This record gives sequence, structure tokens and C-alpha cells, in this order.
Amino acid sequence: MSTALKVVVSQRVEVLTEHGERRDALDQRLCQWLIAAGCIPVPVPNALTTPVLVDHDQDLPGLQSWLLSVKADALVLSGGNDIGEAPERDNTERRLLAYAKDCDLPVLGICRGMQMMAVWAGGSLTPVSGHVHTRHCFQATTGTGVWPDEVNSFHNFALADCPDGYIVTGRSEDGTIEAIRHEILPWEGWMWHPEREPQFSQIDVMRFRALLDLRRAI
Repeated sequence: MSTALKVVVSQRVEVLTEHGERRDALDQRLCQWLIAAGCIPVPVPNALTTPVLVDHDQDLPGLQSWLLSVKADALVLSGGNDIGEAPERDNTERRLLAYAKDCDLPVLGICRGMQMMAVWAGGSLTPVSGHVHTRHCFQATTGTGVWPDEVNSFHNFALADCPDGYIVTGRSEDGTIEAIRHEILPWEGWMWHPEREPQFSQIDVMRFRALLDLRRAI
């Protein structure tokens, strides 16, 4: 990749009750993974969709203006926080997906990020056991590209079914959906965390680069 692409990355919300703060946070390893993929990570503040910070006669222009200023080439929805746990993050990611759809931007959803993609498309989640701090054999269900043989797992919820507009591209050995791809848009979802591997998987990096190449082809 000759020119680094700017990738907007959503952030988890951490609540520090002793300080009365709600903080945005992003694992440094995820930024390192994106840099290893030849990208410039740009974390997005969740405060941009907080109504109290904008005029009430406007439709939350903060995030839209920020995105136009950043001129993002792609979007990554990161892991962390169950959906519904941090409303400001949910709002941010919903609006990011709408923007990415309008602009044909590539999107990678990681763990909770894949769950948000599914829920935004009208899908639902279901509790799952045996998927926290473990590893799974990955069983590819399509012949598109190269997939890892094994993936990490850090989630208590899984997709109940494949959301409309997507196809399942991989499952774990217990049949749980581990990866999805949009039928039209350059969007993929992975339930594993590529940044949490002791050494970054070249397969993960190359799959993400291939997703970004779809942007270059537009």
C-alpha cells in the first residue's frame, strides 16, 4: 500500500465512578494492528453525538462535521461494551455505519463491532457460553480468500442468525457465527480480536488490506 489510508475507529466507554467520568478508550494494540496494515488510525470521540453539546434545533451535526473534516477512507468498529451498555457509543456507531453506507466506505466490525453491524441491519443477539478467554477452530463457509484456522474469543453474546443483506463466512466448531460479509457493500465482521494475538496474524492483516483495496477500486 503506497499511501496510508485514514481509518476511523470507534472507542469503548469506560466509567470511572470515583472521578465522575465517562472516558473513551482504545487499546493501543488495535492502533498498532492498523498501523501494521499500513493505515492511520483516527479514534472518534463518542461525545460528538451527545445532544447536550449541540443546538437543539439541529440534527446532531457534530459527528457529521467531524467526519467531513477527517475525510476517512474506512471505518473500524472496535470491541468492548455490550450493546445498550453505553448509549453514546451505540449512537456514534449507528451514525458511523449510516455514513459509511452513504459513502461506500469499507467497514470492519470486530467482536462487538460485528454485533453492532448485525443489530443495525435488523438482526438480533443471543447469549453464548464457552466463548470468553478461549480459542476456537475457525470453519470457513465460503471460498472467498484465506481465513485463519483458529481464532481467539472474548464475547458473551453471538449473532442469533445472519442479518439481512449479509452472508455467513465462518463459524466456530459449535456452529456459532464467527464472521459475516455484506452481499454488496465492502463490509466484514469478525468475532475475534486481531489485535489480541501475541503476534499479529498476516492472514488478518491481508484480509483487512483486501477490504481496503475495494475502496481504492471505487
